Amino acid sequence: MKHGIAFRKLSRTSSHRGLMLRNLVTSLLQHEQIKTTIPKAKEAARLAEKMITLGKKGDLNARREAEAFLLDRSLLDTLFGRYAERYTQRPGGYTRIHKYGHREGDHAPHAILELVDGPRDLKFEMTARAVGKETLARYLHHGEFRNGDGLKDALEKEEGRNWLRERTRWNLEKVLKFRSPQAMEEFQSKAVDWANRLIAEPQAHDGLRRTIVVPPPDDDKDGVERLKPVGRRQMAGERLSGMSVSASGLGIAKGALGKQKPRKSRFWEGGWKDISKGKQERPAAS
Repeated sequence: MKHGIAFRKLSRTSSHRGLMLRNLVTSLLQHEQIKTTIPKAKEAARLAEKMITLGKKGDLNARREAEAFLLDRSLLDTLFGRYAERYTQRPGGYTRIHKYGHREGDHAPHAILELVDGPRDLKFEMTARAVGKETLARYLHHGEFRNGDGLKDALEKEEGRNWLRERTRWNLEKVLKFRSPQAMEEFQSKAVDWANRLIAEPQAHDGLRRTIVVPPPDDDKDGVERLKPVGRRQMAGERLSGMSVSASGLGIAKGALGKQKPRKSRFWEGGWKDISKGKQERPAAS
């Protein structure tokens, strides 16, 4: 028979493992986001879900159980107050795990464990950036949106999201499903701020490093044109704002090895001139 396989042992004794998980859950409820290894994050997430469920119950018995488990009693008011109110409408799934590379030294897989719908929700931030980037790309190619109208349609109108990727639309609905109505305004503000950064950064550097032909000055008798390097030099392996992985140094190397031409970055290549169809006016989103 299969005995003793219910949970991860984490190479620790029962007392050590229990105290470590209690410490992780206490830190998670205090900071709303912690970084640990993936096995520890999965075990801590299971227990954190139970603590938030106790907070939503709100009775005396639930408060005694939470007090016996948490290492910091000052978090009880937060658990039975702010967290219980935040997750009133959410039936479950109060935590989220993001894989975060590997730890230096033993190369253990790292993860970020966070509480959803909070001020440090990474998925909320990254989805807002994705909506801002994809809407801005639509504007640059077609010139259909002005002063953030495209962002407004993408966030408020179902039929206005057809230019967003399917994954982005799914994440947009997911991160806003159980949030307050004010979250839409915060989401739009983050998306517009990221779109403005994608516009401003390449303009400040005049695109990627390249050579342009400069006409001779009027007082030059020879009339010889000269070459002038302009733009920012991309460092090896560097991934600038708005760039896809294929536009980074690693993506270019993979494309060369695979005999595939890497995609150009629509936000950096040519200093915006190619993607804006020669237009000099490039208003920022608002």
